[in-house]
Amino acid sequence: MRFATETPSAVQSYTDHVNPQWVRLLKLLRMETEYRLCAGAELHTAHGDVLLDFLSGYCVHNIGHNHPAVIEALHAELDRRGPAMLQSHVPDLAGELAERLCRLAGGKLEKAFFACSGSEGVEAAIKFARATTGREGLLSCDGAFHGLTCGALSLMSEPFWRGKFGPMLPNTTAVPFGDLDALREKLRSKNYAAFFVEPVQAEGGIVLPPANYLHDAKELCARYGTLLVLDEVQTGMFRTGRFLAAHHFDVEPDMVILAKALSGGLVPVSAVLMTDRVYESVYDSLKRSIVHTSTFGENSLSMRAGLATLDVLVKEDLGPRALAMGDLLRRRLREELSGYEMIAEIRGLGMLSGIVFQTPKHLRLRIAFEAFRRIHPAMFGQMLVMRMFRDQHVLMQMCGNNFMVLKVAPPLIVEREQVEKFIGGIREVVHLAHHSTEFWSEAMGLAKRAVNV
Repeated sequence: MRFATETPSAVQSYTDHVNPQWVRLLKLLRMETEYRLCAGAELHTAHGDVLLDFLSGYCVHNIGHNHPAVIEALHAELDRRGPAMLQSHVPDLAGELAERLCRLAGGKLEKAFFACSGSEGVEAAIKFARATTGREGLLSCDGAFHGLTCGALSLMSEPFWRGKFGPMLPNTTAVPFGDLDALREKLRSKNYAAFFVEPVQAEGGIVLPPANYLHDAKELCARYGTLLVLDEVQTGMFRTGRFLAAHHFDVEPDMVILAKALSGGLVPVSAVLMTDRVYESVYDSLKRSIVHTSTFGENSLSMRAGLATLDVLVKEDLGPRALAMGDLLRRRLREELSGYEMIAEIRGLGMLSGIVFQTPKHLRLRIAFEAFRRIHPAMFGQMLVMRMFRDQHVLMQMCGNNFMVLKVAPPLIVEREQVEKFIGGIREVVHLAHHSTEFWSEAMGLAKRAVNV
């Protein structure tokens, strides 16, 4: 891999005025390349290298990078020069997008609130749940990732994300994901407005729920007067093969939060889908018609991008494609990696998969592995990420709350030959970790640089 950086002034400006620690991290991992063109599942660098994107911006680019249909729709909307953000009119595109989203989601989801990010969607859902139930308490799951604004952060149990930010929202409690008994015990108190849960825990390590867990969780919530809120920010928009991951599990939530892939990765947008009961508890009179809004939430570019993205997802049959290609991907990973002792499991649903690593049994490997775990829990995973990027020209990342799981989430339009290229690359890197002292000596160099940076 040949590296090129932005012009010195651009990098320096970012370093001086945005996030110098991010620049330092990219340099540490030797991933500070400059991208000139991103299209489909390919990332083209300034030096002519082509990388495969198997991260998709954390499940943003479901339809691939810069899909021409979405770009064309945005150009047309700009050329129309219509009402983008009057704030004193009825945004017709918002109505059209809301209708289509509710129809695809199904169940009793009849209304939509639009915002700009998944975190903002979670914040809205917190407020709406409290308004609907008259309760303050909020339930979530250990290992969850719901966003980094204060309300969303209050629903996350990992200390790393919460450190230095002071007290979170009171009356927030986490239960183990998949544990119905623990959930039942909390719900019995009738203190909780909502139970927030990801149908598949993405950052938690691509953790699938036990059979009937979500269905039974909904029944428990209904029994004790708590709303079920599904965070489908990463799992929605056909990422798991169905429009919602909830559709795999026979569950009808009270609210669903969508974001990331909703606009094709080009315009910030999120949506909270809800039942009429939830809507009517918030917007229950003329004077409360503006009680919760988001300045950019219904702007015409976001709505147009959302409509165009839905067109692509449906017309190109990306849901069925995600199911078929995801099954193929996991089958091929199992075939190629099952013989390596550091591979514990290959798991996932649709085009959201995880390669789960474990401590090796072989003494020579275990000593090196555990040494790097002690330096930093993410050290081993970042070596894999760096090797895949530099040697195999594949961009990916470990799960944010589980550094032992390598996330595999390419765009849903990924081709069979691109999948095979990735398979060959990860096999080579895993083989290197098991059989080459070079892997571990370079890891030691990375550790030393991390300490000195």
